[in-house]
Amino acid sequence: MIRLTGGQAGDNPQLLPVLDAISVPTGHRPRSRPDAVVADKAYSHPSTRQVLRRRGIRAVIPERRDQHQHRAAKGSRGGRPPAFDAHAYRGRNVVERCFNRLKQWRGIASRYDKTARNYRAGITVAAIVLFWLT
Repeated sequence: MIRLTGGQAGDNPQLLPVLDAISVPTGHRPRSRPDAVVADKAYSHPSTRQVLRRRGIRAVIPERRDQHQHRAAKGSRGGRPPAFDAHAYRGRNVVERCFNRLKQWRGIASRYDKTARNYRAGITVAAIVLFWLT
């Protein structure tokens, strides 16, 4: 799924719309909930973790240093650190490498297209070509 936002828009606000758009065919009713969300520290906000926990989705997100220090400063009232599966987190590099390969296309990296429609079409064509080359 490709979701376009403004240039200065953050990634974290787009997490819920992306999760809502998941539809994996299974032969019966499509599956709409992933087993886990593997993300970087930008998604480490407590509200994000709370939404994932409410939906029954495992969060594989490292804790930011400032959050760790804030929790440690509270002592025993700070609670336990969130669970983190380092082995599952290693798989995140596949997605990062895909983004890097897409950005090798000059039109995608520099965003020359004036309309979102054309930019989205360029990303789609690049993704198809990369899929067939690998």
